[in-house]
Amino acid sequence: MIVFPNAKINLGLHVTGRRDDGYHDLETVFYPVPLRDALEIIPAPDKEFRFTSSGLGIPGETCDNLVVKAFRLMQSRYALPEAHIHLHKAIPMGAGLGGGSADAAFTLLLLNTLFSLELGREELGELALILGSDCPFFTRNEPLFATGRGDIFHDISLDLSAFDIRFAFPGTHISTREAFEGVKIRKHEQSPLDICRMPVSEWKGRLVNDFEESVFLAHPEIAEAKEQFYRDGAVYASMTGSGSAVYGIFTSVRA
Repeated sequence: MIVFPNAKINLGLHVTGRRDDGYHDLETVFYPVPLRDALEIIPAPDKEFRFTSSGLGIPGETCDNLVVKAFRLMQSRYALPEAHIHLHKAIPMGAGLGGGSADAAFTLLLLNTLFSLELGREELGELALILGSDCPFFTRNEPLFATGRGDIFHDISLDLSAFDIRFAFPGTHISTREAFEGVKIRKHEQSPLDICRMPVSEWKGRLVNDFEESVFLAHPEIAEAKEQFYRDGAVYASMTGSGSAVYGIFTSVRA
């Protein structure tokens, strides 16, 4: 079976406090976007596990890949047989687009279907949270306002399909640790949920990503990518997640 894990963008991202468990409390609106990897899983005919990849290079050991971790998690819980897994990477890594989290979550979803496990959304979300804070979002994969670690969801009616969303990848890798070490915890008068209920034309200057301040100081090329979108006519532009990808929302499609 083949699935196509998609990326997400953050519409606003507030860091509102530090938690006793070592994480931070966040406020953000997750929005799925059509940048996609491809993931195929089949039961291993030779009963030997195999993970292969193509497309963008994936750093690190195979055992540390979130797809493999997701498979092993499901295997340990539900006695799944070994499998052959192939991942084609197209979503840039370390860009704040959630590509690795999407791959992990879609692994859970695919295995649930492939092996007829009949797990519900709540169970899949709990498994996804074991793998990472962004993973539960992709088990739902619809516009959502998120709080807590980014794993407590509230429905939001939001449709950006009439807009052209463009992306810039400065090629800079921002580690989660670097981003959180530089971010300032602050209070905001309005949440991303409140602002996203306004017309997109009113988001500029209101809808902010708290990571931008420190990341832009350390990596001015990312700030320049955002400003270039505004020079090109974007109605709204922002860094997504903790960086380094930047997106611009335009009212018209490029010629």
